[in-house]
Amino acid sequence: MPDEVILRRWTGKVATERAAEYAKYMAETGFNEIETTEGNLGHQIVLRDLGGGVTEITALSWWTGMDAIRALVGDEPGRAHYYTIDEIYLIEKPDFVEHHVVFSGFTPPER
Repeated sequence: MPDEVILRRWTGKVATERAAEYAKYMAETGFNEIETTEGNLGHQIVLRDLGGGVTEITALSWWTGMDAIRALVGDEPGRAHYYTIDEIYLIEKPDFVEHHVVFSGFTPPER
């Protein structure tokens, strides 16, 4: 395990009827790229129904450090990294992501 683990968190909003479709798209595009980037320790996509036809979608990924994140997204790691098709799905598209130093925890087993 690296000396420091960074959690990268991005959250957007999508129409509930398209949430599963968008999550699948994210898994097949962005997360495929994440998996092949050196320094990635894992990732997850989580959904939360906010009601009113809106679902929050959050992408979580764990990294060996900020240099590994820069290898994926470039020199501005705090900026959100989007693909062209994201515009079709997202009803809220934040400009920035959050980075957190992981203090404690464990990785759940694969299902």
